[in-house]
Formats: sequence, C-alpha cells, structure tokens
Amino acid sequence: MCVEITYGTERIAMYLQDVDNVYDIKWNENILYGDVFLDPEREFSIYNFEAADVEMLWKLFEMYEAEALRLIRSSLPLPAHDYVLNCSHTFNLLEARGAVSITERPGMIERVRNLAREVARAYVKQREELGFPRLKAQA
Repeated sequence: MCVEITYGTERIAMYLQDVDNVYDIKWNENILYGDVFLDPEREFSIYNFEAADVEMLWKLFEMYEAEALRLIRSSLPLPAHDYVLNCSHTFNLLEARGAVSITERPGMIERVRNLAREVARAYVKQREELGFPRLKAQA
C-alpha cells in the first residue's frame, strides 16, 4: 500500500511539474528528486539484484516466519505484522536474486499470505476481546 501511495505522489508531482523523468522533479528550489534518491536507487538496485547474501536471506525468511508465528501465538498481532512484512520483503529480495524457483514461489507466497491471515485473525480476536473500544468511542 505505501509503495503505491509513494509512486502515485511521484507521478502526480511529475504531472504538476511537467517533467518526464521522476528524477527531474523539483524537491525544492535548489534540489531535484534525483539529487535525493538517485544514489540510493543505484545502491539498492545493486544490492537487491547482485549483492544480497542469498544464504542469509533464506535464514532470515525462516526466522521472520518463526517469530511472526510465535508473536501470533502470544497474542501480539501488531509486532507479528512487522515480521510478516519482513518475510514479504525478504521473499522479494530472494526473488530479485533469482534464488526462488518457479516451483518454490507459490509456496512461499502462500506462507506469507497465511501469516498475514493469522495476524488479521489475531488482531480481530484481540479487538473483540476488548469489546471493540474504538467503535464505542465513535458511536
């Protein structure tokens, strides 16, 4: 979601400033978007596609998944959600490095999806046990 919002606002800025390249957006009077973000884009592209340690990423994926499950079982859905996001990001890095086979891909996506579903269930259960206090405050 936040990625879509970010890209959306950049596209709006391009339109408003009448530029064809995101890096030509004026950040302020003296600095362009590219001055702020081009070097990080290059470095993270090199990391994501060439330098990321695949063996470490596989370990991290397993660790993040295990921690998310542990936190779900401990009725801590918000911290668990952070670990679901870590799993998703690590999966994306593994894919970028070409470390996920076509047969492994659906299973990994399912694992992340299942974690997200369990976090959502745990969150709703937690809110229900509290009597949905935010809904009462709005009424």
